[in-house]
Amino acid sequence: MNETIKCCEFNHVHPEIVEKVKSKMPKDELLYDLAELFKVFGDTTRIKILNVLFESEMCVCDIAQLLNMTHSSISHQLKVLKQNKLVKFRKDGKTVFYSLCDNHIYSIFSQGMEHILEPNGENLND
Repeated sequence: MNETIKCCEFNHVHPEIVEKVKSKMPKDELLYDLAELFKVFGDTTRIKILNVLFESEMCVCDIAQLLNMTHSSISHQLKVLKQNKLVKFRKDGKTVFYSLCDNHIYSIFSQGMEHILEPNGENLND
């Protein structure tokens, strides 16, 4: 798969297009934050944790059991998800339950899944 990217045959900038797009570009800090958010989705364990939390709030013990992982590794990944405002927690006695922060997470996840399945014509439930 050695595809080449097509480029213009000569260097000609379209200033009106460049200025129009430039005026709508978010600040670099916002784009940096967005890139950092998407990095969080780049880890399979975190994706698995988010996926189980779509179904139910769960404690670390439940998630570790379900994913066949150690409490320590689940706790570490939950910390990353919490720092990035993707999960929240609540205490019930001595138990800490984790859940998704809001519906944006489900939307991001669903659209990503839809995108990767689209070319294959597969169904999410298959």
